[in-house]
Amino acid sequence: MRAFLVHKRLTGLGALHELRPPLEDLKAGRIPEGLIQVELETAEGEEGIRKALRNVADVELVSLKPAVVTPAAAVSAGPAEAARGAGDAATRTVRVRTELLDYFLDTVGELLLATARLRELGKVLPENSRPPIEEGVYRLHTLVKDLHDKVMSARMTPLSLITDRLPRAARDIARRKEREVDLVVTGAEIELDRAILDELADPLLHLLRNCIDHGLEPPQERAAAGKGPRGRVLVSVRRERDRVVVEMEDDGRGMDASKLKSAALARGSITAEAAARMTDREAFLLACLPGVSTARDVSEISGRGVGMDAVKRVVENVGGTLEIESELGRGTRFILRLPLTVAVVQLLLVAVGEEVFGLPIAKVVGALEADGETLYRSRETPLLPHGGGLLPVYALDALVGIAAPRREGFRPYVVMEADAGRVALAVDRLVGQEEAVLKPLSRPLDLLPGLSGVTILGSGRPVFILDVPRLLSA
Repeated sequence: MRAFLVHKRLTGLGALHELRPPLEDLKAGRIPEGLIQVELETAEGEEGIRKALRNVADVELVSLKPAVVTPAAAVSAGPAEAARGAGDAATRTVRVRTELLDYFLDTVGELLLATARLRELGKVLPENSRPPIEEGVYRLHTLVKDLHDKVMSARMTPLSLITDRLPRAARDIARRKEREVDLVVTGAEIELDRAILDELADPLLHLLRNCIDHGLEPPQERAAAGKGPRGRVLVSVRRERDRVVVEMEDDGRGMDASKLKSAALARGSITAEAAARMTDREAFLLACLPGVSTARDVSEISGRGVGMDAVKRVVENVGGTLEIESELGRGTRFILRLPLTVAVVQLLLVAVGEEVFGLPIAKVVGALEADGETLYRSRETPLLPHGGGLLPVYALDALVGIAAPRREGFRPYVVMEADAGRVALAVDRLVGQEEAVLKPLSRPLDLLPGLSGVTILGSGRPVFILDVPRLLSA
């Protein structure tokens, strides 16, 4: 608010140029190192500027010096020339409805599928006639992929679209809970698909509520713990190859893994054996199970055991993952790893019986072969040794209700992330990895638990994409 007041005072003295950081960042509270730099064109002298800023609390004029003004090229041009240049710049940008971009993306997706189909058909041609066909298909695929990338870039939107709303929300929550908090946002200029941003607004707001409400301690409790009276919430965004990582971190009391396990056991969400096998990192994700909460008190803001499950579901529905890191007395960090787009997904294709299914690569930890007859058993549940622990094994054919012949001896197992920790899926064979164009399910298929979408392979075969956590809880 004080930074915005500085802007208002200086605007009253004359014309502002070269404001750093930009006005949008000032409004959102993004002020690196608390410094503001501006070029002011004014008839007031140095004393007039100092007088305008003198009564703004917590603001100090660090340096003030006259600017050396050089005539710009536009000044030397004639009026008609300058007007024509301005008109040319204005016509370079047009506004496009998001519905039209969605249509473009859907059509380009169909072109990618058609190109893959042509490639498959070319494989059955005589070898002497393949080279020209393959060259043409490769050229077509390159053009369509380039077109897809251009449509995607038109849909990309800075994350600041939703992070700009967080400072005001933080002030409101802190005022209601009698907390003192500093919110710092970095990397908000990084872009994501607009479809993902639309889904991400509510989860980020809920995480912020959790951080301030029962992440940060009251001032007196912070003082007793040797901390400053003001809590700190840091929201950082960075790009990692083909993914965007959003982290929200507080310096509050942290989460207790043992209490989360106890709360989940009390609700019957996990078994005692599963709790004993869990690492702390896996236990923190128990906070995402419906009804599991360790909040000391229930409020209208948080602590009712609802919300984190919705956050995790939204993040996974757009092809991302949620991780939680915490240390008692030091704070908690929520890590959201998001794809750049929801239109194209990386899949691991697996087969059970005669059916092929797609598993999102983002949820796959690894794959291995093991002899099903030599697995450990606990109450008739097979357990697969993996990473120094034991994972519960589920037969994929039984989960999806497919009649498949009994398989004995060695078979592949896919290790996946699920709500209550990692699990192993027993499949008949691994088909391969595929970059697929995701299609949403229509009624009544969208009502079936465990299905998140469908795609079409180059052979023309439709393949369902599985939502393993929902499949296990169905």
